[in-house]
Amino acid sequence: MFRNLRLQIFTYYFITVSAFLIILHYILTVVKVENYFLLAVIMLCFVILSGIMISKLSIDPLQEHIENLQILSKETLHELNLPISTIVTNSQMIKKTLEDEKSLKRLTRINTACSMLQQRYNELDYMIKTQTLQEIKENIQLDELIKERIDFLSVIYGHVNFNSQLHSLEIFSDKIGLSKVIDNIIDNGVKYSKNSTNIDIKIVDSTLYIQDFGCGMDEVELLQIFDKFYQSNNNMQGFGIGLNMVKRFCDKNNIGLSFKSQPNSGTTVLLNFKDI
Repeated sequence: MFRNLRLQIFTYYFITVSAFLIILHYILTVVKVENYFLLAVIMLCFVILSGIMISKLSIDPLQEHIENLQILSKETLHELNLPISTIVTNSQMIKKTLEDEKSLKRLTRINTACSMLQQRYNELDYMIKTQTLQEIKENIQLDELIKERIDFLSVIYGHVNFNSQLHSLEIFSDKIGLSKVIDNIIDNGVKYSKNSTNIDIKIVDSTLYIQDFGCGMDEVELLQIFDKFYQSNNNMQGFGIGLNMVKRFCDKNNIGLSFKSQPNSGTTVLLNFKDI
């Protein structure tokens, strides 16, 4: 597709420039127009028309391609919802009839996997909505959202103790995007806390504090943490894009983002919701 598109643009551009030069040569040598203002107007109109045609030739196929991808994504996402719901419903029914401990454990693992699939489904749905610029903000009880994220992450990080001190706080924001932000911050806290199993989460006034007790960072590292693909420890798994995504989301949604950290003492991430 793109090879043909490049060829079409090059061909049209070559023909357009050639035609422009031929017309200009004809006007100056054959017609011998002496009104240079009129000549400039004619050439300007020709250039504008050529620019419109080239941009149309460039953008229209890409726009059609993107629209087709969006349609395919929406249809695929819709089809995924049914099998996920079917698995969850039937596993809940089976659980009522089981008494064997091993079978119950296996069923629990199936339910956990379904929860993770549902999470990916929600994120794909979120990505499609953001691409189509749909309004996805809503009133959120931040304390309830944090409890949901702790419940979800407790399954993944069974060895971690999540200590929370939460009070009711309602905000108006993008729920799924904020969930991803919280997940990324906690994931980093767990990843860089090999010698600690505690993550403290609390809400004070309009600020959310997420604290780990891991390796921490010095001032130089703190200046680099938002750089895309940066990782303070190259032996860690991941691509170093989590905090870059966190910062972009916070900047876009007027959420104050700051860090407090010291080497070997852990890191505290602060999300201030005062201005949203």
